[in-house]
Formats: sequence, C-alpha cells, structure tokens
Amino acid sequence: MRAVCPGSFDPITRGHLDIIVRAASVFSEVIVAVGRNTTKNYMFDVHERLGLVTDAVSEMANVRVALIDGLLVDFCAAQGAKVIVKGVRFGSDFDYELQMSQLNRQLSGIETALLPAGREFGTISSSMLREVAHNGADISAFVTDAVNRAVLAKVGR
Repeated sequence: MRAVCPGSFDPITRGHLDIIVRAASVFSEVIVAVGRNTTKNYMFDVHERLGLVTDAVSEMANVRVALIDGLLVDFCAAQGAKVIVKGVRFGSDFDYELQMSQLNRQLSGIETALLPAGREFGTISSSMLREVAHNGADISAFVTDAVNRAVLAKVGR
C-alpha cells in the first residue's frame, strides 16, 4: 500500500526522518510530499527543500520525494496513495491533525494514520531549529549533516 508523508520540511529534521522510516517499515511505498504553504515564511525555497529531503531519504529504497502543488487529497489521488501519515508530538498536534483527517476523509475518502513522535526528537520542530540556528546555537544533533551545512550557510556561519 502506498502512503504519503506530507510536510513543508523547512528544514527536514531527525524527527521527520523518524516518522518517514517508521512509515516505510509499514507501507510498501512512501512518498514524502514537500508542500508549499502560502502562510509560511520559509528559510529554504521549495527546490532547496526538495533537494534536502531527497538527500535525507536517499538510502531508503521504498521512499521517494515529490512536490505537492494544490490540495493534499488531490495529490494522494493522483499518486494512488491510500493513506496519509502524519507525526504528532503533543495534544495540540493531535487536535489539529484529527480535524484535518476528518476533512480529508470527507473530501476524498482517504484515511490518515497518526504516528506518535519518537522520544528522542519528539519535541523539536523545524521552526524551533531555525530560531536556534539564527541565534548561533548548534543544531547538528537534530538534522542531517547536509541540512546542518545548508542551515549554517543560510544564517551566515
């Protein structure tokens, strides 16, 4: 069964990778769908994010990366995906993802699988890491080497 792990991945973190690896162990194919959200201010443009995500998952045989342009449910239908996989860290994530899953199911019939974040990286977010990096702190424990280099280049270090 094909699944989609959507996100903005700005940047992709070890927490994201944990969810992707776990999804890849359950589903025959996982599409990591890099999205554009018009309400977000990104550190990396969509092509940079696609490249960083592609690099991060390059060792995973049943994982590929694609760009979402439009509604997630339309993307899933076009890809033949039967399920959306989302990671949840806290109750607020669950509340939001529950609403989204109900809307997506109503719109298209697609199911959503919610995976609890792993203990080691479950409390981090891309936005937190961007802020930490902008203030000169080391984020290398939370991202891949390629992502760390890209972030350092963006913040001028």
